[in-house]
Amino acid sequence: MSEKNESSSTGMQRRTLLQGTAGILATGVFPAIHAQEKIVLRYLGTAVNQDKAIAEKFKADTGIEIQYVAVTTDDVTKRAVTAPNSFDLIDTEYFSLKKIVPTGNLKGIDTKRVKNADKITTLFTKGEVAGKKVGDQGTAPIKVIFLEGEKSKAFAKSPTQFMSLIPTTYNADTLGIRPDLIKRPIGSWAELLNPEFKGKAAILNIPSIGIMDAAMVVESKGIHKYADKGNMTKAEIDLTIKTLIEAKKAGQFRALWKDFNESVNLMSSGEVVIQSMWSPAVTAVRSKGIACTFQPLKEGYRAWASGFGLPATLSGKKLDGAYEFINWFLDGWAGAYLNRQGYYSAVLETAKAKMEPYEWAYWMEGKPATQDIKSPQGDVIAKAGAVRDGGSYEQRMGGIACWNAVMDENEYMVRKWNEFVAA
Repeated sequence: MSEKNESSSTGMQRRTLLQGTAGILATGVFPAIHAQEKIVLRYLGTAVNQDKAIAEKFKADTGIEIQYVAVTTDDVTKRAVTAPNSFDLIDTEYFSLKKIVPTGNLKGIDTKRVKNADKITTLFTKGEVAGKKVGDQGTAPIKVIFLEGEKSKAFAKSPTQFMSLIPTTYNADTLGIRPDLIKRPIGSWAELLNPEFKGKAAILNIPSIGIMDAAMVVESKGIHKYADKGNMTKAEIDLTIKTLIEAKKAGQFRALWKDFNESVNLMSSGEVVIQSMWSPAVTAVRSKGIACTFQPLKEGYRAWASGFGLPATLSGKKLDGAYEFINWFLDGWAGAYLNRQGYYSAVLETAKAKMEPYEWAYWMEGKPATQDIKSPQGDVIAKAGAVRDGGSYEQRMGGIACWNAVMDENEYMVRKWNEFVAA
């Protein structure tokens, strides 16, 4: 506790000193000086990652205000490319960096100014979990996390002082199932197109992600082995879409869902028993008292990751405020808050210090819950004795097969995907 008070008081001193002692001496009025230094950071991202509780806690701890600017995933990228002066912090997925970084609109984040930079999980800095390499098909963060310099428009091949993004949330996705309605073990992506589930299956209708789920199915059925599921050739796109269209015409899909809530409703109602699903959606179904499993599969997971970036034009007090936010975010409170929602945080050590041992054991070590597990809002999401789907952090994040990506043939892929939707 004393340590926290000490750090906040030194933080106060530091920010006051930035004003210059002369100003304080001249006026003799400290509060007015403090009011002048009020920093508001415009935080661009999707609504999913813009959490009111995080903004409120950060303001309470530092006095800096976060102003959320919520747009779609595509619009985050568009803004970064066309209007870099319209935000002070960007929260975007790693796969969008291939479009943003070459414009020079992102500033390399100086890891020397980030207190816990050396504690960021090795999944990002080395492409490893517990010393073992994980699958890097698609846009694995290790390929795009380091920049050649602060003003660089190119990714570095090996670690440097400058990062493109500091990781915020990440996870590995798989299929969601209704075990009470399926009544047998499910162990492979191939089951999504098993005729046994005709009219009771669903796939995600976001082309760049849906096609990778489809590729996991194609490969698991032994139809084709991809060199990189995240960067297919036109022939591979054709083959993947053809497989989906055949399944659709045979009546395999009950729905192609676009929206988180849609996936929850399809599963809750029992209209669908197997589908592409996100971990928090499975949690939402369970919180209604309905059996739903986020199913580990032998071929592995499709992973995704988001992170904070800084616009190249950011300077002065706003830049200092943005670094203060990054440092605060990696300090543990936010990490623990995100871990309790089923996401994973960038610095595990500081998050662990802000969680109860039984929570950490359940969320991160794959151990049975010794007491009820609650969400940050206080809802019970797992009863005592339950084990997290996918097991421990090492099992889940160590089992990645591919990462969300934007393909070189993206426009062609989207056109072919739309043919599948229309079929």
